Amino acid sequence: MRQRILARSADTQTRILDAAEQLLADFGIEAASMRQVTTLAKANLAAVNYHFGSKEELIVQVYARRLRPVNAERLRLLDELEQRQGGQPPTATDILTCYVAPVIRLVHDQANGGERFMRLLGRALYEPGSYLTPLFKEELEPVLARFTQALRRVLPELSDEELFWRVHFAGGAMAYTLAQTHRLELVSKGACDVSDPDAITKRLVEFIAAGMRGEHKPVAPPQV
Repeated sequence: MRQRILARSADTQTRILDAAEQLLADFGIEAASMRQVTTLAKANLAAVNYHFGSKEELIVQVYARRLRPVNAERLRLLDELEQRQGGQPPTATDILTCYVAPVIRLVHDQANGGERFMRLLGRALYEPGSYLTPLFKEELEPVLARFTQALRRVLPELSDEELFWRVHFAGGAMAYTLAQTHRLELVSKGACDVSDPDAITKRLVEFIAAGMRGEHKPVAPPQV
């Protein structure tokens, strides 16, 4: 009996998350209402409050549900890469592939809500909510620190300042690719195939790696 109750509870929680994810992607973080969520999920407001406590926490959990597995996969791939190297440093391209590939695969995985998650990432860029900041800090900062450390070992010629700038620019390139790929298809009039995650990963990693390895010329201070 207790197992059936727990199963029903988990099923309700999943329906609420699925409904919220769809509505956030379709209408935006601020526009999606709790009434819409409960109607689509076939649940009541009490169930939402029981599982999540508030709209803000529900939104956080919608993002966390997708981000946590991606980040775990990123770290697993990097660990395996470094183990295969047997103490020899990998290439920047290999490191960046470990970071980029899992999220590109996710947004192309329609069975697991990839297209909705891609639009959610766009919403987070253009409609940032302060309640998402702790989540991104918790989920992304340790992963980013781990990859920055790995890149530092293979790009020793870069200062800490320069490396952080390049990692920042790399994140921008990846975020824009995830959020705006559909525009590329329109602008290129179909010349660019945006349906192949492996091809997108390869192109994006090559672009970012070239920027990482590019010649570094110190930026002169502004003239006073």
